[in-house]
Amino acid sequence: MEKGTSISHYKILEKLGEGGMGVVYKAHDRSLDRIVAIKFLSSFQQHDELNKSRFLREARASAALSHPNIATVYEIGEADYSPFIVMDFYEGKTLRNKIKEQKIGIHEAIKIALKISSGLQKAHSKSIIHRDIKPANIIFSEDDELKIIDFGLAKFANQTMLTKSGTTLGTASYMSPEQLQGAAVDHRTDIWALGVLLYEILAGRCPFQGEYEQAIMYSIANEEPEYITKIRPDVPIRVEKIINKALQKHPEKRYQNMSDMLADLQLALDELESGKSRSASALKLSRKQRRYAFQSAIFLFVFTSLFLFFIYRPTEQNRTVSIALLPLENLSSSLAQDWFSDGMTDALITDLARISGLRIIARSSVMRYKETTKIASEIASELGVDYIIEGAVVESNNQIRISIRLIDAVNDEYLWAQVYNRDLKNVLNLQGEVAEAIAGQIQVQVTPYEQNLLSNRKDVNPEAYEAYLQGNYQRWQLTKQSIETALKYYQLAIDIDPDYAPAYAGVALSHLSKAQSGYASFNDVIDQTEKAAEKALEIDSNLSEIHYMKAIINTWVYWDWQDANNEFIRAIELNPNMPEARAFYSHLLFYLKKPNEALTHIQEAVKLDPYNPLFQAVYSMDLMYLKRYDEVISTMESNLEISPEDRTSLSTLRSAYHQKGMYEKAIETWKKSFEVRDDQEAIDILMNAYNQGGYEFALQKVAELYIERSKDEYITPWQIGTLYTRAGMKDEALDYLEMAYQENDLNMPYASVDPIFDYMRDDPRFVALINKMGL
Repeated sequence: MEKGTSISHYKILEKLGEGGMGVVYKAHDRSLDRIVAIKFLSSFQQHDELNKSRFLREARASAALSHPNIATVYEIGEADYSPFIVMDFYEGKTLRNKIKEQKIGIHEAIKIALKISSGLQKAHSKSIIHRDIKPANIIFSEDDELKIIDFGLAKFANQTMLTKSGTTLGTASYMSPEQLQGAAVDHRTDIWALGVLLYEILAGRCPFQGEYEQAIMYSIANEEPEYITKIRPDVPIRVEKIINKALQKHPEKRYQNMSDMLADLQLALDELESGKSRSASALKLSRKQRRYAFQSAIFLFVFTSLFLFFIYRPTEQNRTVSIALLPLENLSSSLAQDWFSDGMTDALITDLARISGLRIIARSSVMRYKETTKIASEIASELGVDYIIEGAVVESNNQIRISIRLIDAVNDEYLWAQVYNRDLKNVLNLQGEVAEAIAGQIQVQVTPYEQNLLSNRKDVNPEAYEAYLQGNYQRWQLTKQSIETALKYYQLAIDIDPDYAPAYAGVALSHLSKAQSGYASFNDVIDQTEKAAEKALEIDSNLSEIHYMKAIINTWVYWDWQDANNEFIRAIELNPNMPEARAFYSHLLFYLKKPNEALTHIQEAVKLDPYNPLFQAVYSMDLMYLKRYDEVISTMESNLEISPEDRTSLSTLRSAYHQKGMYEKAIETWKKSFEVRDDQEAIDILMNAYNQGGYEFALQKVAELYIERSKDEYITPWQIGTLYTRAGMKDEALDYLEMAYQENDLNMPYASVDPIFDYMRDDPRFVALINKMGL
C-alpha cells in the first residue's frame, strides 16, 4: 500500500512492518487528528476464510480488553474486502530491542514481568489466551509505558481452535510443551511464555537453546534449562523459584492462574525494594564477610566461646534440632507417579521421626508447601524450624534415584547435597541411610537403638512396596471411595508379599479411618482392624503406627487404661515425632488426672504439625478441661477462619461459649454445625425453639428431634445425653448417658473431664457411671 493512500478517514504515512498474519502501517486519523497503527491481513491471505477468521478474532480479542498494559484497539473495519484493525500507535521500541541493547537490571526486569502478568491477568479474566507472548509483542511507548500487542493467535477459552489438523501456532522458543504437541491449551501456556520471557530478560538469552527450530522444540519438551542464578548470581532466589515454577513442563505443576504468579512477582519486588531479597551472590558475600569478621575477632571469639561452653555446655542427649522435609518433587516422566513422590516424602519423614534428637514437622503441615515458590527462610519461619530439606525422586524400571539438599533456613544457604541411586528392593535401607546422613550433617546423635531401627531392614518386593505407596496415597484422600481403593492396594501388597508388615498396618489404619470418618460404625470394623494390627505386630513389633492404634482401641473401646498408657508410651518411644500419638495421649492423661504431662504432649503435637486443625482443636479441648475458656474461644475462632467446616473445632467452640454463658454465640455455632451436616430440619427446629423459649429450650427440642429420628436410624445416645446435659435436664441426660455406657459409646470417657457435666458430678447415678469405667 502506497504512502498517502486513504482508507476511510485514515491516511497511510509509512509501512511499519510485516509478519505472518498481516502488514502494519503508520497512519493519520483525520477525524480525531491522531497517529494510529493500522494492521491489514496479508494480501495472500485475504481470500483464505480460515486466516480471515483468525485475523478478525484478534480484533475482537483485543477490542474486548481495556487495560493500561494492553494495546488499545480503536476500530475494526474493511476496505476492498480486506479487513483491518486500527490500534494506538507507539513510537518506542520493543522488548526484543531492549534485551539486545542492554543488560536489564533485576528491578526493571521484575517490573516488566509484573506489567505483562497484569495485562495477561486481565485477558484471562475475559477468557482470552494470548498464545504468542514474546519480546517482539511487548512494546514500550515514548514515555516507557509497556503494552502487549498482537493478539493474532489469541484464543477464547473453550472455543474450538481454528487451526488445521497438525498445525502448531506460535513462536518456537516461547511455546509451551503442550503447544508443541498440538494439544489443547489454556491460560497456563501464557504463564509458561512469561516464564521464558523473564528468564530471557535476566539472562539475555532464552532458556531453551538450539541451532534450528526442531532442536529448540526438542529442548523444550525434554530438557531442563540452566538455573538462572548460575548464569546471573545476583538474581534473587525467589525470582528463580518463580521462573522454575512457570517453566514446569506439566501444566498442572505450573502456577494455576496468573493472579498467583502476579502475587509472587509483587512479593519479589517488595523484597528487593526493602532490601530483604537474597541472591546466590549475596549468600556468597555474606560468607566472606563472616570469615573476615571471624578472623578479625578470633581471640575474643575463642575466649568467649570456651567460657560459655564450659558453663552452658549442651549434651547430645538434650539437643533437639527442628527440621522440615518439603514434599519431594516428582521428576518421573508421568504425573501419575505423584503417589510415589508423596509416598517417599512420607516414608522419609517417618524415618527421620525415629531420631529422638530431631523434631520433624508432620506430613499434613509440609504438604501445603508442595510446589511452593517460598524461600527456605520464609517456610522455616512459618513452621518454626532450623533446617529445610528439599529434594526430588525418580522411579523407573525398579530403580530409584533420590536427590536431597539440606538448607540452613536462617541464611538460605545450601549446606549439603547428595544423590542416591538404588534398586527399589533396597528402598527401606535407603530411607534409613538418608535419615542418618541428614542427622550427621546437622550433628544430631543417632542412638544405637535408632540406628538399628533405620539400618537392619530386609529387602522389599518392589511391586509390594509400590502397591503399599499407592494405598497410602489413596488413604490420605480420606474419602469413602479412596479408603476402599486403599484397602485394595494394601491387599495387593499382601498378596505379593504376605510378610510385608506395613501393608497390614495400612489395612488396620484404613478400617480405623472408615470408622473415624463416619463411613462405618466401629463395631463393623473392629474385628478386621484388630486382626490386621495383630498380624502387623507379629511380623514387626517396631511399627509405631500399630502401637498407636492399639492405644486408641484400648482407650476408647475397651477402657483399659493401663494397657492404653503402655501402648501410647511405646508408640512415642518408637516415633517421638508422631503428633497424633502425642495429641490423643494427652486426652488419656487427662482421664488419669495428669494435666501437666498432658499439656506437654499436646503442645509438642502442635509444634510437630502446626497447620493441622485437628490438633489445634484437641489442644483446645485440653484447655477446656482446665476451664481456660477464653483461650479456647480465641484459638477455635482462628481455627475456623482457616477451616470453617472443621467439626471438632465447632463442637469445642460451642462448648466454650456454653461454659461462658455466651448462649447467642453458642446457638450460632450449633447452627453452623448443622449447616456443615446439611441438616436443615435441625436448623429450623433449633432457631424456632430458640426464638420461642431461649437457649436451653432450643437444645431440648433438638434432643427430641434426635429421639424421633432414632426410631428409623442409628443415633448415639451420647448425642442426646449431651444435649439434655446442656439443656439443664439432668435426669433425662443421665438416662441417655447410661444407655451410651451400655452401648460402649467411644465418647463416654470424656464424661470424666468435660466441664459441661460439672453440675451433676455429685449425683449418685453419674458417680456410678464414672466408677464403672474405672475412672
